[in-house]
Amino acid sequence: MTSSRPLHPSLLLLPALLMLGGPAFAQAQAQPRGDSALALSFDAARARMVDRSDKLAAARAAVDAKELQSQGLKGLGGPTVAVSGLAYAYNANLNLDLDPLNQKLGQIGSALPSSIQSLVSRVPIPQLPNSYTLNRHDSGANASISAVWPIYLGGATDAVRGFVSAQTREAEADAEQAGHEVDTLLVQRYFGAQLAQRAAVLRAQAERTIAQHDSAAQKMLAAGVISRVERLQASAAYEEARRNARKAENDAALAGVALARTLRADGTVVPQTPLFLISTPVEPLGYFIDSALTRHPGLGKVGAKKSQAEQLHEGEEALRRPQVIAFGTREIKSGNADWVAGVGVRWTLYDSVDRDALSASSLKQVEQAERTGAQARSDIALLVERNWRALENARRQYLEMKASVELAQEVVKLRTSGLREGTSTTLDLIDAETNQAKVLTERAQAANDYVQALAQLLESAGLSEKFSDYIARADVKVN
Repeated sequence: MTSSRPLHPSLLLLPALLMLGGPAFAQAQAQPRGDSALALSFDAARARMVDRSDKLAAARAAVDAKELQSQGLKGLGGPTVAVSGLAYAYNANLNLDLDPLNQKLGQIGSALPSSIQSLVSRVPIPQLPNSYTLNRHDSGANASISAVWPIYLGGATDAVRGFVSAQTREAEADAEQAGHEVDTLLVQRYFGAQLAQRAAVLRAQAERTIAQHDSAAQKMLAAGVISRVERLQASAAYEEARRNARKAENDAALAGVALARTLRADGTVVPQTPLFLISTPVEPLGYFIDSALTRHPGLGKVGAKKSQAEQLHEGEEALRRPQVIAFGTREIKSGNADWVAGVGVRWTLYDSVDRDALSASSLKQVEQAERTGAQARSDIALLVERNWRALENARRQYLEMKASVELAQEVVKLRTSGLREGTSTTLDLIDAETNQAKVLTERAQAANDYVQALAQLLESAGLSEKFSDYIARADVKVN
């Protein structure tokens, strides 16, 4: 006997709902790939980034510059040999004033005895010209070779070389830190693009589903089986789903652009490595703290700063000590050439500069570097612990959300069955599916939080290059 109970009008939606479980979702997951799309695993993306990153190139250039400077100063304090030569010509004029001499000649007679003056007066005394110009000109050439050898400079040259070597170590620490930062940035953008794309897929799926519900609600209103309020509620739910879908789409596009710019790709980059999670805890906190205190580039930089301060202090002390220099020079010519050679000693006994104050200042800089190093070790240990706890929190949150996902899926099934039985409304199903998309997105966000926390933990521990090893260990893949 056939039941005479009329079917609930919402059963008109049932075929569409059944279709959404399969092909529609598969189509939503498919990502459009144009001719310029570049599919990359995380390892391939990292290799590309290392090769093309301006930040890493700048850091490497800084290291190369300091290494070349250190190489150039290896021979500092050794002998210096120089050859000098000159060619010259000159013309010199000397003007002589002869008026005073003429006057003296005129007075010669007055200085003689009177008996002789009459005789001298009869003799004419010649007059010299008022002035006379002497001219001298010549040309020539000269060449010589000289050598200077600082025998002892009080350790100043060693201090200079040590200072430049410490600057090289500082540049190496900066380059290592830049590498860790770039690795972390890649993780943020690579898996951030994965998350944004997943959120866009889920929001687009919810929009299509709710659009079909909205269309069915319009037919129900025309048939007079639902009220206008219910119809408006369905429209409002669709508008909200549409806005959320457009926002998620824009977020995914922006995340994709950021990833492409990071990798210097001309087109779209399609990440192939999914979000992942290791369901069991990673190494204990002590492992990462010990690694950080031995490998973190920040501590290497502080150590280099301390070494620079120590070398500056040695340089200040070297100025207090005597300096001994050997020297020599010889004309380059055949025959009896001029030459000179010797040893010079210089020791400053008094200087207007207060050397004691400068020495105390450089020692304070050493102390500053030591204190900074102690503070850095404490801060790095705290940073490692914070990142380790964030990683554990994200892991637990993802695993605990499994029940929420299963519950949301079960509610959708019950609301779908309720439509069949007439115990649920369209709005009930819309709410259930909207909540399911929300829970799935939140769980994907928890997986991304885990990945980002892992990258931060490895960076703080000086282990960023180990990130791919943790991908290989992952037993949960969020596809």
